Amino acid sequence: MQLEYDSFQPQYKTPFGAVPQQTPVQFALNVKTSATIGQVTLCIVHDGQWDAEHLLPMTAITATRYQVNFTPTQAGLYFYYFQVSTSRDTVFYGCVDGGYGGRGVQYARREQVQMYQLTTLAAVETLPKWYREGVAYQIFVDRFYNGNPDGHVNAPKPNSFIYGRASDRPLYVRGAGQEILRWDFFGGNLRGIEAKIPYLKKLGVTILYLTPIFQATSNHRYDTGDYLKIDPVLGDLSDFDHLVHALHQVGMRLILDGVFNHVGVDSRYFNRSGHYDTVGAAQARTSPYYPWFTFINYPTEYDSWWGISDLPTVDKENKAYRDFIFGAADSVIDYWTSRGVDGWRLDVADELPDDFIAGIRQALDHYPDKVLIGEVWEDASHKLAYGQRRHYLEGGGLQAVMNYPLRRLIIHVLTGTMAPVEWWRDLMTLKENYPKTTFQFNFNNIGSHDTPRILTMLQEDMARLRLAVGMLLTLPGVPCLYYGDEAKMTGGKDPDNRAFYPWANADLAEIRVVEQWTHWRQNHPWLNTANFAPFYLADYGIGYVYWQDQQQVLVVINVTTMTHEITAAACQLDVVPAQLATAIKRRLVGQALSGNQLQLIENFT
Repeated sequence: MQLEYDSFQPQYKTPFGAVPQQTPVQFALNVKTSATIGQVTLCIVHDGQWDAEHLLPMTAITATRYQVNFTPTQAGLYFYYFQVSTSRDTVFYGCVDGGYGGRGVQYARREQVQMYQLTTLAAVETLPKWYREGVAYQIFVDRFYNGNPDGHVNAPKPNSFIYGRASDRPLYVRGAGQEILRWDFFGGNLRGIEAKIPYLKKLGVTILYLTPIFQATSNHRYDTGDYLKIDPVLGDLSDFDHLVHALHQVGMRLILDGVFNHVGVDSRYFNRSGHYDTVGAAQARTSPYYPWFTFINYPTEYDSWWGISDLPTVDKENKAYRDFIFGAADSVIDYWTSRGVDGWRLDVADELPDDFIAGIRQALDHYPDKVLIGEVWEDASHKLAYGQRRHYLEGGGLQAVMNYPLRRLIIHVLTGTMAPVEWWRDLMTLKENYPKTTFQFNFNNIGSHDTPRILTMLQEDMARLRLAVGMLLTLPGVPCLYYGDEAKMTGGKDPDNRAFYPWANADLAEIRVVEQWTHWRQNHPWLNTANFAPFYLADYGIGYVYWQDQQQVLVVINVTTMTHEITAAACQLDVVPAQLATAIKRRLVGQALSGNQLQLIENFT
């Protein structure tokens, strides 16, 4: 018996990808067998409701084609497979192990079956135009630029050290238990960011995403000390207001990092060391903040993020804490958003309950044209955290996530650890699983403060770096550059990836390459709503095509170091519409593609 199904193809499943609830979805299966067919069934079940599987008989449309419609009635995930019973046996058809879309495989037993995913939405998101068409730039504020004319560091912290030179490599001073004994600072500040607005503007940046800027002990400030105060090392409230005004004056936007899962052990709220004038949770059970935390053995043992005692976890179900962050009229979200913040990136979004994220979104929606992004490292459409399926992408929660899966695909295909066909299948699976708006406007990156530098990941190969930058600026999503990647900064894992920007010897040629790509992207805003399809070239190339009305953009990349002449057989254009696929072959076949070459062709039909 031979079964055929391909979730990427409209002749087997339509509409493609994620759908709003109550949208009819048509499924078709081809069955070729010499046996007598008894029943062909679509078996589909809503996530978690495993005892309520829908068994939908499929109708024979031709001698080999069976079809059925299914209308999802609930938001969330559905999982499905096919069952075919004949006079000889019963076989099953599901996706390839790993949850990939596209063509599947036959299974002999039900318990072996891997099921396809159907994402169903409660609502379709709308994202602001400035975000959809933007180019973002992530700044680790302490490491970018010191805007004080004499270069002094604002308000140095006790028991910390300041590097002797901007070119010094970051280094942790750790104790016997690997705890950090002294936090290190270079002295980058908010005035420094404002001073470099002309540079950022020329680079093509339209959105700044800053790592946390609120008062804290560390240099990274993910250990919040006071949510309503600017860290004095970075400046003060007037510096912040001045920066926001200056950014808006030149048409740039600002996204802040919201760290709401945990606070610093020496924060105003926990106050273990008594640095603050408030009575913290660690000081007295009568503290108004005591109910915010979960103590195991008061006051020395408590829930903390990943067991790191410096980061006490906050109880996100606590109403007073929710009101403080987003529920009250003077909440943290309201306070900073009303001062001109354009969006928020939620740190460790998987640690925040869905209704907590929805509450932040509701507070943010009181202001026009804001965006809410989450830190998620995997495919966020089916993320499981602490045994709970996350629903933050189904409408009314996160509008985008940090696209680490795309970063992984770019790095692996460029370093040869992933074949072009695997790259294509993985990217198509993301396209199928994600809401269309998420796939189109995800917060893309090829590196961040939590990853080794992209040039280091690519073994300091400049040709590969340029391919990675080109892919970041031409693939669907909102591209976000990590500060200094355009200057050829290198660095391994934290803290080596957080060196000071090399203003004195930045690579100007590479900066110009990035400028060319960012300006190209900004000159093609139609890409953000265009049709998109990836493809691959045998075992040496990848590509993708955009089309809308009479406009097309074709990108072809040789991911190897060898020159290849493109043949018709090499062009694997399965998900490209037939007429367009013919035009692509006409344009490419017979052409020589040099090693590590990216070719961009516009309006080729």
